[in-house]
Amino acid sequence: MNLFDTNEAPEKNLIYKLTEELQEHNYKYYVLAQPVISDFEFDQKLKELQSLEERFPQYRLPDSPTLRVGGTVTKNFPVFTHKKPLLSLGNTYSTEELREFDNRVQKGLGGRSFHYVAEHKFDGVALSLHYENGVLKTGVTRGDGKQGDDITANVRTIRNIPLRLKGKLSGASIEVRGEVFMLVEDFRKINREREDIGEVPFMNPRNSTAGTLKLQDSAEVARRPLKFVAYYLDSDSLDLPDSDFEGLAWLQESDFFVSPYNTRCLALEEVFNFIDAWDSRRNELPYDIDGIVIKVDEMSLREELGYTAKNPRWAISYKYQAEKALTILNTISFQVGRTGAVTPVANLEPVLLAGTVVKRASLYNADEIARLDLHEGDTVSIEKGGEIIPKVTEVIARKPGARKFDFISECPECRTPLSRKEGESNYYCTNHRLCPPQIKGRIEHFAHRKAMNIDGLGTELIDQLVSKGMISDYGDLYALKKEDLITLDRFGEKSADNLLAGLEKSRSVPYSRVLFALGIRHVGSTVAEKLSRAFPSLESLEQATLEDLTTTPEVGEIIAQSVWDWFHQHPETIPLLGKIRSAGLQLSLSESDLPKVLSDKLQGKSILFSGKFDKYSRDDLKAMAISHGGQIASGISKKLDFLVAGEDMGPAKKTKAEDLNIRIITEDEFLSLCQ
Repeated sequence: MNLFDTNEAPEKNLIYKLTEELQEHNYKYYVLAQPVISDFEFDQKLKELQSLEERFPQYRLPDSPTLRVGGTVTKNFPVFTHKKPLLSLGNTYSTEELREFDNRVQKGLGGRSFHYVAEHKFDGVALSLHYENGVLKTGVTRGDGKQGDDITANVRTIRNIPLRLKGKLSGASIEVRGEVFMLVEDFRKINREREDIGEVPFMNPRNSTAGTLKLQDSAEVARRPLKFVAYYLDSDSLDLPDSDFEGLAWLQESDFFVSPYNTRCLALEEVFNFIDAWDSRRNELPYDIDGIVIKVDEMSLREELGYTAKNPRWAISYKYQAEKALTILNTISFQVGRTGAVTPVANLEPVLLAGTVVKRASLYNADEIARLDLHEGDTVSIEKGGEIIPKVTEVIARKPGARKFDFISECPECRTPLSRKEGESNYYCTNHRLCPPQIKGRIEHFAHRKAMNIDGLGTELIDQLVSKGMISDYGDLYALKKEDLITLDRFGEKSADNLLAGLEKSRSVPYSRVLFALGIRHVGSTVAEKLSRAFPSLESLEQATLEDLTTTPEVGEIIAQSVWDWFHQHPETIPLLGKIRSAGLQLSLSESDLPKVLSDKLQGKSILFSGKFDKYSRDDLKAMAISHGGQIASGISKKLDFLVAGEDMGPAKKTKAEDLNIRIITEDEFLSLCQ
């Protein structure tokens, strides 16, 4: 399809050209894993396309790459009825049952020859995609098999799902079924980031994927590295090949990710060879599989074989045995993290599992304890199938009269009553100021190499400093003296000198890392970097409104609220900020990081930007104002010189500015001030 016409408006052709170019880069990056441009170049092109689409929305294509970034908030997902039931597969764990399946297929086909397709059973979440005239129209979850949730806004953010079809399927109306999953390394990265911001790690890639797809904010979904693998193609209007294996090739030509390991088998013995080969190699894969799917290849023969009430007769799933062990649950202990999150841990009789001796396993939260209905002395099954942390999967046996485990109601360290907000899975201790593990955890986080990187400040030393009352928060570190340090256990003059040198060195750590080190809930290293760019000093961040924070790239409502609360709702923050300011830490961007100064035309002028703008993004306009000597305001006050009003600016803001006789100007008027 030729999108370009020399007689069309140049803006339209540019939008179409950028759309096509970015789609191709998306495919090379997310499907082929062979990028040809840098992330920065891609982001710049995407930013240019977004700007053009905002100015000329009539030219935006339904498969625009800008839809990938999300932004839609859905309170309730609409219900969608599947055209054909989305049935689950029957499971088997034995070769004998697989032979019985093969016998049933052969009997049902009267001895006619056929093929099987053997493919990896991705441990993910089923998804159905509907395309009309070659463009993605709807994305639907399995649900109960007959009806699912319409989560189209979330589905559009999954970057390896094509928004427009290519190849033999170009312009077609089809249904594609597959699995949404997460690469193991991506899952581990998310958990490392969650630990960085004081959150409890997710249980496993599948649970993380399922939870992500249910999120109401598609912008948050877009931040998660979800992927889609296609395994089924159907159409009421298109003449499809009779071979499922060939249909998968059609999908691959249309830019869908299809497993490269799918194999067409003539006989059951070839299926067994495929199963055995991957049983020993599955841990080498970048994603989790929990078995192998075996399907009759010929679509016409599938119709003859038909379905039971629950499963297709032409397919079955061979499930691999997860690595399991049985042991005794002795007790449950509760750990308090630096943000106050309380995590239950199962203390077990030591048992060998997957080559290591396991004594403890995560129980994640109160809901998991209730689901398992755990009692003292239970014989439990623990599993380590691709996850890093062993988990308790079920109770196998129980002694008569065993005591039931309930989640605690008070903090195990400071006895403060625990609280849990609506929609959260974790209980929290709210005694941030005095709860010992929270104090120590925040100091450990502050000293971490990714934060302030303070040499010589380990867990044991922090325990001593807090226990002896020498410090109550990380701000006190910079008041430590050598004569005090050498009184500590196993801490001589050399150790004291090393620590003081480490503290001195940390004073030059860049502002973005200081922001991360502060330990604000939900603010990881990436978000801290974004915040430092949007608010080039700690003072400007402290003065930011919720609206300012929410409109910052990579910062949604949850993070924005957490940042605002840290500055304005926690009494301990004010004295803490005083200490770190006195310590001389880097609390603003350095000269080299600041926008280049072009002139002093706006010197001393306080400027506020509000609404959406045509020619530039709000961040670009702020940078431009700073480069001409201006100062960015966080709200309307008598000190404000200019309110630059864009589209959709709130009427209350305009009214307040008019009441204070503040000059309201347009984007063009602002640009003329800079010329």
